[in-house]
Amino acid sequence: MLEFSNKKDQDSVELIKIVSLLIHAAKIDENYTEKEKELINNFIINFTKKNPGILKNKTSSQILIESEKQEKDSNHILEFTREIKKMDIKIKTFVLETLWEIVLSDNKSGIYESNLIRRICGLLYISDKISGEIKLGVMSKKK
Repeated sequence: MLEFSNKKDQDSVELIKIVSLLIHAAKIDENYTEKEKELINNFIINFTKKNPGILKNKTSSQILIESEKQEKDSNHILEFTREIKKMDIKIKTFVLETLWEIVLSDNKSGIYESNLIRRICGLLYISDKISGEIKLGVMSKKK
């Protein structure tokens, strides 16, 4: 069990788990693109703007690298969603919106990507209706 010396250390670990989930979604179609990395990096920047001090002497690039390693070493998404499930609905929807942006970054949503989103929504207790609304919002921003 990890023990944290302070809240910021715990927040940093939680951010790495969230980003690992985003990376997992980006890799599910076996095509992890620069566009997807850019979306994930933007998520890190926006998340840390809303939670100042969370990086604690780490850059967004370092968070991305640590998250890529954690995603590679993991064999299931439960460890990534466990902490997100405890967070407030604004964070959950922000994560889900970024997931949809990643999935739709190549202008299509494959069966594996759609299945992953449904599984994540179930684990985070987000309804299909909310997920659909978020997806439509992402699609309308792309036009």
